[in-house]
Amino acid sequence: MTRRPLAQTIAIVQTIATIAAVTTPAARATPQEDDASIITIQAENDAVSTLKGTSDQYYTSGLRLGYVSPTNAVPGFLDDLGHGLWGDGVQRVSLNISQSLFTPRDTPTPNPAPKDRPYAGILGVTGQLIHDTDTARTVLSLELGVLGSDALGEQLQNGFHNIIGDTPNRGWKTQLGNQVIGEITPERTWRYALGSAGPVDFDALPSLTVGLGNLRDYALAGVVFRAGQGLDSDFGVSRIQPGISGTDAYRPTRPFAWYVFGGADGQAVGIDATLPSSRKATLKWDVAELELGLAVMLYGVRVTYTQTWQTEEFQQQKAGFFSFGSLAASVRF
Repeated sequence: MTRRPLAQTIAIVQTIATIAAVTTPAARATPQEDDASIITIQAENDAVSTLKGTSDQYYTSGLRLGYVSPTNAVPGFLDDLGHGLWGDGVQRVSLNISQSLFTPRDTPTPNPAPKDRPYAGILGVTGQLIHDTDTARTVLSLELGVLGSDALGEQLQNGFHNIIGDTPNRGWKTQLGNQVIGEITPERTWRYALGSAGPVDFDALPSLTVGLGNLRDYALAGVVFRAGQGLDSDFGVSRIQPGISGTDAYRPTRPFAWYVFGGADGQAVGIDATLPSSRKATLKWDVAELELGLAVMLYGVRVTYTQTWQTEEFQQQKAGFFSFGSLAASVRF
């Protein structure tokens, strides 16, 4: 790891802290309590892409199962922590189990090129404290898990390939070794109304995120623009991080809510455990993403789709922009 990526990350972290401190006092209105729980299933895959030749390479698969509590079910010490840090607002906790898989570009060979992305799997459990005002959402996340063969990446990917009659990926025996991972991720999203045109409303969701741990050190700044109805039902769609994520928490403010969205983010990356310095695939410190998508909420169910285009994560990466799709379905009960 060079000093330049680390210095860039530290500088952006300091900027984020300053911006958050300045903007926090304006977001003090308290939204309504919500006694519903939420279950979410999410899948991300490079096979769902608008680009040719991107199936089973780089960030190839992400799976997540998430639970969000009602606002009146936050343990006392966490409730005190959130209100102590961020003031008035309603709070929830969430728990997520996720698995992310990374593969090289050339998956048929049993010995990937030294400068290609190495095989890697991550299996993690993430707890979140979610704090909402009418105009801002603040999230503090803690992820614990494992990177390596214990994440069961080979078993899942090649097991699925066997079911559908596809060729197995032959290089999983070369995957990165087992290591315990931990990540703390504070993030904030603001919601600013931009007006309306007839029945359609418009808003902007600027966001700031910092990830700190031995999985990925990074800072992210981005914004999403939305057009639709019932925009105050949530703070944007969820993503398996890193990336702009509004989380799984939502409360429909009308019987049928919907919106289309588009956004972009920039990331300064200090370390990435899936691209270790011991390998010849050289980490890029600057990564950008562009996303477009749709969200629909009806009868307490939210379904979202996001298409993401991502710049190179390492110097030797090929195929230009990397593309993957993300589909999530949530149910309130």
